[in-house]
Amino acid sequence: MAKISTPAGRSIGRISDVSVMLAVVMVVVMMVLPLPPAILDILLAVNISLALLILLLTMNVHEPLEISAFPSLLLVTTLFRLALNVSSTRLILLTANPGKIITAFGDFVVGGNYVVGFVIFLILVIVNFLVITKGAERVSEVAARFTLDALPGKQMSIDADLNSGLITEAEARHRRQQIAREADFYGSMDGATKFVKGDAIAGIIITVINLLGGFAVGMFQKGMDFSGALNRYTLLSVGDGLVSQIPALLLSTATGIIVTRGASENNLGAEVTAQLFSQYRVLAAAAGVVGIFGLIGGLPRIPFFIIAGLLGGLAYGLWRTAKREEVHEDEAIEQEQLAEARRPETLMSLLHVDQIELEIGYSLIPLVDEAQGGDMLDRISMIRRQCALELGLLVPVIRIRDNLQLNPDEYVVKIKGIQVGRGELMINHYLAMDAGGVSETVPGIATVEPAFGLSALWVDAATRERAEYAGYTVVDPPAILATHLTEIIRDHAHELLGRQEVKTLIDGVREEYPAVVDELVPDMLTIGEVQKVLQNLLREGVPIRNMVTILETLADTASITRDPDYLTEYVREALKRQVTQMYLEKDELTVVTLSPQWEEAISAGIEYTDRGLTVALDPRQLQDLYQALALALEEHVLPYPIILVSPQIRMALKRLTERAIPRLIVLSYNEISPDIQVNAVGTVKWSHEG
Repeated sequence: MAKISTPAGRSIGRISDVSVMLAVVMVVVMMVLPLPPAILDILLAVNISLALLILLLTMNVHEPLEISAFPSLLLVTTLFRLALNVSSTRLILLTANPGKIITAFGDFVVGGNYVVGFVIFLILVIVNFLVITKGAERVSEVAARFTLDALPGKQMSIDADLNSGLITEAEARHRRQQIAREADFYGSMDGATKFVKGDAIAGIIITVINLLGGFAVGMFQKGMDFSGALNRYTLLSVGDGLVSQIPALLLSTATGIIVTRGASENNLGAEVTAQLFSQYRVLAAAAGVVGIFGLIGGLPRIPFFIIAGLLGGLAYGLWRTAKREEVHEDEAIEQEQLAEARRPETLMSLLHVDQIELEIGYSLIPLVDEAQGGDMLDRISMIRRQCALELGLLVPVIRIRDNLQLNPDEYVVKIKGIQVGRGELMINHYLAMDAGGVSETVPGIATVEPAFGLSALWVDAATRERAEYAGYTVVDPPAILATHLTEIIRDHAHELLGRQEVKTLIDGVREEYPAVVDELVPDMLTIGEVQKVLQNLLREGVPIRNMVTILETLADTASITRDPDYLTEYVREALKRQVTQMYLEKDELTVVTLSPQWEEAISAGIEYTDRGLTVALDPRQLQDLYQALALALEEHVLPYPIILVSPQIRMALKRLTERAIPRLIVLSYNEISPDIQVNAVGTVKWSHEG
């Protein structure tokens, strides 16, 4: 809230400034000029009242910074009290009449007995100096040290909140000022407590001077006898000491309160009352113990019974209040539940679909339960990391659930709520697969490997070593599940790449290459159009990790066309070195080619519609193409099933074969790096050629 400056406010401020300056000057003058006893009485009353006011003020603030002027105030009041000590000492030694307040403290408060008065004075000094002042000094040192040590962390926290948008610039500036004021305040308090300590020492010294000086003046200058001088000046000195020590004790207590308090919701009285008398069980126990003390012989019973009764009554009242609050809370909860039942049902949570999830039968729970030695969660973390490194895909969190509707040994993988994979595992067994070169057959339960559909055997732990010696590839159930899950993610990577994931990838590139992103998105292409290109790449197994090259190519070609299929072909050509490296075998790319007749037929069937590229071939001709491709791949053994075609029909041929021959890799001549050796081992022949 802005402060409004008014003429009246400015006038009051100027009067306050002048008053404080005059008061400080008068304190200094008091140390030099003698004061009449009547004026001294008024100033002593002001001193006691001011100390009491400061004590009450410290008890009713919520945080120390509300009285940030406390260190300076402590210095001024200490100086004021020392000036009063000087003035009272002058009057005691000169006239033996320092005023009515000091005389009253010497005669009435201590009963005219200077021995009792001196003992009371010493007790006050000990309490003030050794207990309160020492404690306040130590707390101030620790608070100042901790506040300064925490200052960098608080500054960083403010900067983090500002950068994340949680606070505004004005709020950040205000919080910085607050922590700076807090550091200055505790640093000042660390020094101000030295004033209190010095004041306590000065009070002792001044009282001793008053005793010795008054005794000497009374005997040698005023002609008083030993007993009269001792009685008169001791009572006056003790009265003066008490008058000065009581305000000093009040200010020391105020100092201790202000440095031991942190930020709180209420003042000291409310906090202490709420925290000390909040547990009725504690009060009831205390009442019982105090009542037992009253039953012990030799102790006065009435005081203990009265206190026990008060504590018991308070405990009973708190118990009744707590029960009523519990009833009210139960009623409030019941009313809230009824209101919730009448409120229209929120169905948004039911519409949420996980990107990818793994459901398992109850027998497979040990695979994912770390308490039972399962390491599937660690394997899934490695799968996500592997997909990020190999495909450039940020795989969403994989939800794992147990499903009692499945067979105990069965698992299901779903993408966006739809099943895309299923398999069975036998716990405490191993899967033995014949990868070629098996010397003997081992006993086992016949099955099919779920990831690639290979014939395999389930063997027990006793047969595992025998199967390995026989040439089988033996893997454990977690590895089978991890492999199947990895292959499913690879096959469906394009489905897992949504617009939000694409935005995350683009934002990651923007941090280091802002010019690339700012040129392309959103002026030339939208995030949705970039997503379609990336999905086309992932659909054919091309990694999208090199996002900088992909985005630069899109920026170069988006002015020519915005068709995702054409843009995909341009990007594939830009990634030619990466694409060909994926399929090299001994630094050589082994392929089959497509006959010119097939290329012409496919090229003639290409059509462009609102739904993108389509190929219109006669069904019989399409069936002939499938047979010719299958025959060529059977006749020629290839490390990878690759067919090399012209750039114009690459996308069309892939669209024609992705359902019938999903593992077929279709490359164009423009995607082959010039330094790669290509070995064409055969041709997909036109059906009329034989």
